[in-house]
Amino acid sequence: MKKIFLSVAMVSVAFAFAQKKEISAAFKAMDTGDLATAKTQLAAAEGLMGDKTYLLEPAVLEQYYYVKGLSLLKAGQPAEGATYLAKISDLGKSKIYVGKDSSKTKVYYVGEEAMKASGIEGLKQETYTPTLIEKIGQSISPLSEAASKSAADAFNSKNYAVAGPKFREVYNLLKAAGQDNKLYLYYSGLSYAQADKKTEAIDAYNLLINSGFTGSETTYTAKNKKTGQVENLDKTTWELSKKLGEASDFTMFKTEVTPSKEAEFYETNAALLLDADRNEEALTLIEKGMKKFPNNGKLGELQGKAYLKAGKMDDFVVNLKAQIAKNPNDPINFYNLGVMLSKDPAKNAESVEAFKKSVELKPDYADAWQNLAYVTMGDDGKAIDDWNAAKKAQKTELANKIINDRRARLAAALPYAEKWYQADPNNIDAVKLLKGLYQSVKNEAKQAEFKAKEEAMKANQK
Repeated sequence: MKKIFLSVAMVSVAFAFAQKKEISAAFKAMDTGDLATAKTQLAAAEGLMGDKTYLLEPAVLEQYYYVKGLSLLKAGQPAEGATYLAKISDLGKSKIYVGKDSSKTKVYYVGEEAMKASGIEGLKQETYTPTLIEKIGQSISPLSEAASKSAADAFNSKNYAVAGPKFREVYNLLKAAGQDNKLYLYYSGLSYAQADKKTEAIDAYNLLINSGFTGSETTYTAKNKKTGQVENLDKTTWELSKKLGEASDFTMFKTEVTPSKEAEFYETNAALLLDADRNEEALTLIEKGMKKFPNNGKLGELQGKAYLKAGKMDDFVVNLKAQIAKNPNDPINFYNLGVMLSKDPAKNAESVEAFKKSVELKPDYADAWQNLAYVTMGDDGKAIDDWNAAKKAQKTELANKIINDRRARLAAALPYAEKWYQADPNNIDAVKLLKGLYQSVKNEAKQAEFKAKEEAMKANQK
């Protein structure tokens, strides 16, 4: 008997049909409360399709998310279940890209990112309206209330490692029920950041930023004529009551708009990215943020830090000068500029001026005084080597010039070293430097004084 083989396209159609059949059976079982059958049918469908959910048409994909999400919820995995159920809401908000792959199999990619990742060209855009959101709401309302209480309790007790995933769970549960309340996503990101869960926090803040959410809220209040109490009203009730005028049960209508948190989203996420050594991502985010908030000092500082961590020194110096122009009274920016300029011997004079400005603004800035002393001294090791080389070559005049120039530099550095010691008297390096400088200017009394200080500090360190 002749063997019959199905074409690749026919095999794909057969698999798609089988997946649809299994998911439909799982959906019907879940609706009748037969959890065991629902899980069996769901497992069969997943065994066929693996992670290829793009083979499911949106209506079937919605049923899959519904059964998968509720199965996890009923199995005591609310966070995982909520994540799947929340995908149903995304089905209604995302473009569905429909077409066929190279084997002529029908495909459905949800969202532009998935479409681009597929590499398939010529896909058509469609939309889909979910039908199960109301049904979900009835199932998860008690769960979202319980999760919200747990999240708030954990946050108030500063148990941020628990609060982060719980707030994310609440967000996903409400999203699955058609309420995309991003304040819970914000609290999730905030909690994750406090718990040093950088990856999870970054994910939450990226979602907030990319969604266009600002965190600004409008509250609607009015005074109840019967009770005399000021009450919070929803927008529709507030507007209708206000239109009724004297016939309304309310008076003294007011609105209050809370400030936007959008700049905070950019600042926090950029800092998290830098802490996670994701420097290029941080720079991209900061540049995007500074287009929206060009005068944001925090983003400017973070941009400088990002340039430094990424090794973009020239960009870092440009950034510092821009920050100084915006805020000429910040000693830290002048200090950082001095440090960067000091790396180039040709810019030594500019570096000195930057450090001087820094200590002018902050007279007890020990690090700035230290750097000012060392930059003024120059490369003392090189000066000694040059002097020895000149002497060896019997270039007496050059040797004398080198040593005299060195003495002049050390004498000029002495006042700065003294200021360093005054700002940080317990720093043994400052004491050592002063001992050497006093020796070079032949101040024997001071040299002896600081030699004794050094020995006393060394004894205390033992």
